[in-house]
Amino acid sequence: MSNNASVNFKELTVAVLAGGPGSERDVSLASAKGVVSALEGNVSKVILVDVKEAGFELPEGIDLAFNVIHGTYGEDGTLQAELEERGVKYTGARAASSKLAFDKIESKKRFEEKGVATPRWQVVDAKSTPEAPFLPCVAKPPREGSSVGVHLVHTAEEWTAAIADAGKFSDDVLVEELISGKELTVGVVGGKATPIIHIQPRSGFYDMKNKYPWMTGDGGTDYFCPADLPKDVTEAVLAESLKAHNALGIEVYSRVDLLLREVDGAFFVLEVNTIPGMTESSLLPKSAGAAGMDYEALCLRIIEDSLA
Repeated sequence: MSNNASVNFKELTVAVLAGGPGSERDVSLASAKGVVSALEGNVSKVILVDVKEAGFELPEGIDLAFNVIHGTYGEDGTLQAELEERGVKYTGARAASSKLAFDKIESKKRFEEKGVATPRWQVVDAKSTPEAPFLPCVAKPPREGSSVGVHLVHTAEEWTAAIADAGKFSDDVLVEELISGKELTVGVVGGKATPIIHIQPRSGFYDMKNKYPWMTGDGGTDYFCPADLPKDVTEAVLAESLKAHNALGIEVYSRVDLLLREVDGAFFVLEVNTIPGMTESSLLPKSAGAAGMDYEALCLRIIEDSLA
């Protein structure tokens, strides 16, 4: 962690904002537990605030809100705008960049504008029972997190089921070319990319049950960090991750998800997460840890950079 004399952690009262009204509430509460534990003893006071809806009550005398509300409300710019209106300082990306990064369609447009490699894509209207624009593909609601409503589609039958499910979350559905290869993720902290993690689900793809086996009771994933990739590929993936983070104008920190195609080694950015998971099995802490920044130091660095 860098030494910033302007941040006196011992004088800070921090509210850890957790839960939220969205589909990732349980994951958020688990993330918050880790953050509270890391901050205890490092700041003057840490208070867990279980947020259930907008207009929630904050304890008196808060210096900073540490936001770990994933997905809807906490990650899409809504909470950020609310805190700005209240004059409350908070961690992570600001309202505008949060909104942009959370909307996968708007992110895609920005990636193309800024020359960030991303899979071929199209938007379809779920209400009009459309045909698949191309197969194989991935169908996903454009404004959800943590693989909610995401489907890998190889056949017309799978397409029908995927659109029915993705359409529960949004009328517009993002359809991406299905890239077969390695799932990778890269953290960005303090303006630098942290080591690449190769994510290898034991079955299927990296969905909720494989991300959070402790929560769902099944599934599971193996992680390799730093990923075993050739030096030139490693450097290129790290550079592209930082480019994606910067293309969306994200402040403070993020986690960039990519795919490395098997057949030719080309890589593609899928999305950038502005409130990545902070649970014991989460990816950003693993990646930061491989760079020599333990969980506690990561939490303090997020505070430091947010206040700066």
